[in-house]
Amino acid sequence: MRKDKKSYSYQINLIPEKAGGYTVLVPLLPGCVSYGNPIEEATKNAEEAIELQLENLVAHDQPIPGESEWVSI
Repeated sequence: MRKDKKSYSYQINLIPEKAGGYTVLVPLLPGCVSYGNPIEEATKNAEEAIELQLENLVAHDQPIPGESEWVSI
């Protein structure tokens, strides 16, 4: 990630699965999806998925959603 690492905050949607666990979606980062069981693992995995998505955007010189706005979880 960038040397001048910034802090971002994104809303996540936790969706309970019938078989157990949670699918996690990040509305401002299309394609950023994660899963975990229990809920603590789901949110930890979501943080990792967000970080990877942001690294990918930076690597491809793409804008980072939320840079010009504040979004809280």
